[in-house]
Amino acid sequence: MAGMTIVQKILARATGRPSVEVGEVVEPTVDLAMSHENAALVINQFLDVFKGTGLEPKVWDPSRIAIIFDHRVPAESSKTATNQKKVREFVGQHGIQRFHDIRGDEGGICHQVLVEYGYSRPGMVIVGTDSHTTTHGAMGALAFGIGATEMAGVWSLGSVFNVEVPATIKVVVNGTLPAGVLAKDLVLFIVGKLTAEGANFKVIEFHGDTIRRMPVSGRLVLCNMSVEAGATSGIVPCDEETLRYLRDEAGVRDPIDAVAPDADAAYDRVLEIDASSLAPQVACPHTVDNVKPVGDVAGTVVHQVVIGSCTNGRLDDLEVAASIVKGRKLARGVRMIVFPASWRIYQAALKRGVLTDLVEAGAVIMNPGCGCCLGIHQGALGDGEVALSTTNRNFKGRMGNPKSEVYLCSPAVAAASALTGVITDPRS
Repeated sequence: MAGMTIVQKILARATGRPSVEVGEVVEPTVDLAMSHENAALVINQFLDVFKGTGLEPKVWDPSRIAIIFDHRVPAESSKTATNQKKVREFVGQHGIQRFHDIRGDEGGICHQVLVEYGYSRPGMVIVGTDSHTTTHGAMGALAFGIGATEMAGVWSLGSVFNVEVPATIKVVVNGTLPAGVLAKDLVLFIVGKLTAEGANFKVIEFHGDTIRRMPVSGRLVLCNMSVEAGATSGIVPCDEETLRYLRDEAGVRDPIDAVAPDADAAYDRVLEIDASSLAPQVACPHTVDNVKPVGDVAGTVVHQVVIGSCTNGRLDDLEVAASIVKGRKLARGVRMIVFPASWRIYQAALKRGVLTDLVEAGAVIMNPGCGCCLGIHQGALGDGEVALSTTNRNFKGRMGNPKSEVYLCSPAVAAASALTGVITDPRS
């Protein structure tokens, strides 16, 4: 019998078994259940579970539920504001402590907040009512998105039903990323290679010396966009960098379970990448796997540049962009909108002068949130306009207008292009 991958080990622990096989259907206990404003939908489903039972609606464990407002902050409509009010009341009634409201001292995008506060940890089963819950695999967890009805079941019973143990794709990245090439370029290249459905119902497990040297911020980018290849989750094995972040930045003092795959684990596929050969990458409309080297699309006119989101709104992303535009001015006719991933990042960038450099170049700084990435408010595009964005999706209409086009790139490509008004290789 072959050894187990990380996902097999996590699911074995979560089901109280010594081992599980790929393809088995299991019912793992959940360590953390996350929702954002769509908790209002989950509440409706949760209350329905108890109708006619005579039982008082009660969540299984309020300490394992996290709710963060981020998609529509501040509220853009009375409907959103009323739903947020409903969630606040529910949080109070059920004693949910891991609640991050619209506040400048503790809020931000859910996937960043969970990591910053040490909620996401190695070996956990994490579910979220958001497809980019895969982000938390960067902390060595099995993290995946579920629907509102499934989440209502989790809130009621503490487990998730009918989980098929997924096969795993092993991605091995060795070598040094060249100057001007970032984690975003690496994951775009990987998605392009695997295609949008190449990892369907599978987990991507990241290995290699490039990954071991990569800070948590870069690993979050890789796992965040694993879902764009169809993956159930992306996972980076817990190592010294994971432990450093949890101890030094997230303030975790509890014991940490460093789960690692067995040396003889069986993989569905192995993809090997030489990082030193990569160039900056761009995902072209209207699919994330339509990836080309930046040189192939250089010169394409852009109207709006977006830097931020749960993919590339971290401090080092903002610092990269600021270092490129500092002392310069954005091209006329180009709008640059910046969304830090959390208020902690916003404050750190403010103190370091990063936001000042961006504003003086002509950028507009928005509050942390999902903003125009979601296409609901803040930064919608006009008919025929082109956006160049560090976000994670470029489907038709994703940023609010099906008559516009969205290209995806790294913060370096975004910043360089904002200065020229066309897609530009930051190395030039």
